Amino acid sequence: MRPAPLCLALTATAVVLGACGDNRPNAPAEMSPAVSEPAAGVPAQASPEAAPGETLQGRGDDWRSLVAAQDAGRLGRLDQAWRMARAEAEEGGFARQVEALGPLVDPNAAQPGRVQPAPGDYRCRTLKLGRASDADGGTPGGGLAYVDYPWFACTVALTPGGDLILTKTTGSQRTRGLLYPDTDRRMIYVGAQALSEAETRFPAYGEQADRDQVGVLERVGQNRWRLVIPWPRQEAKLELLEIEP
Repeated sequence: MRPAPLCLALTATAVVLGACGDNRPNAPAEMSPAVSEPAAGVPAQASPEAAPGETLQGRGDDWRSLVAAQDAGRLGRLDQAWRMARAEAEEGGFARQVEALGPLVDPNAAQPGRVQPAPGDYRCRTLKLGRASDADGGTPGGGLAYVDYPWFACTVALTPGGDLILTKTTGSQRTRGLLYPDTDRRMIYVGAQALSEAETRFPAYGEQADRDQVGVLERVGQNRWRLVIPWPRQEAKLELLEIEP
C-alpha cells in the first residue's frame, strides 16, 4: 500500500543529512565542499527506484507499521533527547552557539500548517547536540558536545507512486527517506544514511540497522524547516537538519 494522503494532500519534502569539512577537533570530516555539486556517482535529483504505482517501502500507509520497536522507542523519548542534548551542549561550553540558533533549537517551535516543503531544491545543514553513549543506544565516542556544519544540497520529491521523499544529495554523509503525515505540526521521517562518497546508493530503512534513521519534520519559520532525529546511532544525542530554500 502507498501513503495515500501524500498523493492527494502533500506537496513534498526531500531532505539531506549532511556535513562538510570542519577544522574543529574530533568533528567528522565531510569531503564535499559545494552545495551545488552532487557527491560522486549520486545525481542531484536521485530518487529511489519504484515501478509506476508502487511505493518505496510498499508496506503500508502508516509509519508505525514500518519502524522497528527500538526506533519507535527513540521517537517516544524525543523530549528527553531535546533536554539532555541541549544541556550537554550548553554545559560543554557551547551555550552561546546554541542560544544563537533561536527557534531552530526550541523544542516547542513547531508551527501548525504547511508542514511539508514544496517539491524542489533546498539547502540544508546538520547540527549535532550532545554526545552519543551506550546508554542512549548509539555508538559512543569522544568529540564535541556541539557541532555545526556548512550548507549542503537537499531535495524534496513526490514520486508517481505517491512517495514523499527527503534526500540530502551532497556530502559524505547523505540521507534519504520517506515522510509520513502525523499531526498538523509534524511529519514522521523514516530513512537511512549513505556514508562516504564511494557509496552510490542509499540503503532502504531496515536493510542495515546501523544506518536506519527515524525522526520528525517540523516547520519553524515562514520558509524554514528542521528534521529532528533523536538518539541517532552516531556521534550525538540529537541531530538536526535545518532546511530552507
